[in-house]
Amino acid sequence: MKKLYETNATASAGRNGKVSSDDGLLSLGLSYPKEMGGSGEATNPEQLFAAGYSACFSNAILHVAREVKVPLTEAPVTATVAIGAKEEGGFELTAALSITLELPEAQAVEIVKTAHQVCPYSNAIKGNIDVVLTLNGKSI
Repeated sequence: MKKLYETNATASAGRNGKVSSDDGLLSLGLSYPKEMGGSGEATNPEQLFAAGYSACFSNAILHVAREVKVPLTEAPVTATVAIGAKEEGGFELTAALSITLELPEAQAVEIVKTAHQVCPYSNAIKGNIDVVLTLNGKSI
């Protein structure tokens, strides 16, 4: 891999601590969500993952659209990330991406499918987390 960018973040005390990036641009408190017995007063790793994945996938769509010369300036993506206990022990995540594109359906589907092959988050979790894709309210 030809490295284009590298960063790091440090968590101080897991889900009830703080997380910050080396440049200071990210500095957040963390807490367990209420659904997991926490206070829910701060963000959590699943929200951070959902934020990163939605931003990355939206950008992948815009990148693919530019490559195929489709004029697209917005690509709204909502990422839903869930955590759950595995039957055999440990925990796992699920992810769903809901995309809205104002394009003809066939063209939009092709762009989204290609974006799923291009997006670094999609590539990082491929084979580990099933990702459900929904485009304009329809599963693809």
